[in-house]
Amino acid sequence: MKPLVLLDTPALYYRAFYSVPDSIVNADGHPVNAVRGVLDTVAQMVRRFDTDRVIATMDADWRPAFRTAIMPEYKAARVKDEESGTEIPPELAVQLPIMNRVLTAAGIPIAEVAGTEADDVIATMAAQSTSPVVIVSPDRDLLALLDSSAEVSVLRPRKGGEWEALTQADLPRAYGVPDGTRYRELAALRGDPSDGLPGAPGIGEKTAATLLENFGSLETIVKAAKAGVKTGGLSPKRAATIIEVEETLYKTLEVMRCLTDVDHGIDLDSIPNTFDRTAVDDAAEGQNIRRSVDNLTSALESVSGTAGAPAAHTGAPGLTTAPRLSNESAESAPRSAATGSWTQSRLVGFDLETTGVEPATARIVTAAFVESATQVRTWLADPGIEIPESARAVHGITTEFAQANGATAAQVVAELCAEFAALREEGAVVVGHNVVYDLSVMSAEVARHRPDIDFPSIIPTIIDTFVVDKHIDAYRKGKRTLIETAKTYRIELLDAHDAAADALAALDISRALAEKSTEISAMSNDEIMAAQAGWRRSQAAGLQAWLRKKGNAEAVVDGSWPMS
Repeated sequence: MKPLVLLDTPALYYRAFYSVPDSIVNADGHPVNAVRGVLDTVAQMVRRFDTDRVIATMDADWRPAFRTAIMPEYKAARVKDEESGTEIPPELAVQLPIMNRVLTAAGIPIAEVAGTEADDVIATMAAQSTSPVVIVSPDRDLLALLDSSAEVSVLRPRKGGEWEALTQADLPRAYGVPDGTRYRELAALRGDPSDGLPGAPGIGEKTAATLLENFGSLETIVKAAKAGVKTGGLSPKRAATIIEVEETLYKTLEVMRCLTDVDHGIDLDSIPNTFDRTAVDDAAEGQNIRRSVDNLTSALESVSGTAGAPAAHTGAPGLTTAPRLSNESAESAPRSAATGSWTQSRLVGFDLETTGVEPATARIVTAAFVESATQVRTWLADPGIEIPESARAVHGITTEFAQANGATAAQVVAELCAEFAALREEGAVVVGHNVVYDLSVMSAEVARHRPDIDFPSIIPTIIDTFVVDKHIDAYRKGKRTLIETAKTYRIELLDAHDAAADALAALDISRALAEKSTEISAMSNDEIMAAQAGWRRSQAAGLQAWLRKKGNAEAVVDGSWPMS
């Protein structure tokens, strides 16, 4: 039987809420960063473990009465609203129903039990499961569930989009303890201020591990302290501290102990539930989570063997991506670039979001190839440098988020080049707004990470909507940004500076331009490329002359095509 993946959903949605940019909003103006983060994580787990047996556990009560009865201070510092007793920020609370609707429609059960936390549901299911269990959580407390009685592992997120898988066999190396029981005692000694668990003052994780290694258990440590033992790391000061906080340590152990008998009402052998594609689409409507939903749908359909489902993606962690864009709209044989209108070719939008405005130094953060609203491939890269605040303010991606979730820049560059090469071979047309910039960044990144690739040789026919629009309507007043150009041609752009949204808008603008000019729409691939080269040079020369007339005597505007 395939493994059972248990999501510590509250820990995951808090992690996404505080790391994914909150500039991502739905049609109502509410953030959907946590929803996107959770859905992308679920898709990644489905692919990683080749299983659709996934359960999203929840906190029905994040401060259960049976725990606060033992330690009233348990998680008390997290309370944000004394009257309601909640810790959930309102910007996150509005997202949870959206997330739950999508997960439920996708056949992923929501498991919560009154009066308990997600940890209790996870512990119960782990104890009941007859198949291997993977617990997905950034919370170290769940390492206490690792023991020899069940095949359980805990998957914890790490920087760079990596995940750390821990089993009982890894605990001695990672924490210096033999099993989950001893890990819970280590955690009790170490304490956790965020949960209101004080621990033993002056005793950190390494000291706690040393004491447990030398004395075997918390109980024997306490006995040794009371007996005046001064060896094995138990100095008189530490012994006095442990004796002083003995009662608190045992209370902490009880608070940390997960229930294993909660009535969650789910038949684990029947997972997954029914996948309802229509309900999934309805749940995503107007929420600006389409790419994450499609990513999850693709993953679930792939592992379940649904007819017509895309093949599973096997790329590196951190790539939020569907399989390579399909070629269903293309002719069976590659088109000749010299005959026929470029508008009859397969059109694919392309866009990058980067760390800066200078192509030679900017690094890729996100990238997208888009054929339609539902045919999208996207990448998230760890650029390898700090993302400046000026860039983050544009696209919303922080350095921390890119490091935690992005693939390496070298891998992203290699995959983008593979896509370009395939599109060129097919005779497709790649469309972008001011795509000269994007291609210039690509050229610099290829030289930086993959100098073995001859990037100019794999560039297909290009349509730069900035260049073409300026040629068609040279004297239109106002800015020529993608946002303003989209408004001019009445193109919907819901999420500007999102690579996929920008690529799709450019694609739609290119069709509007073709409709506006029969002369341009009649050009072949070769003709439109040659024409844009001339228009680009002329436009650059005109801008350079204007800048010099305005007082910048040394202004130089590069008119290179298709990249500078």
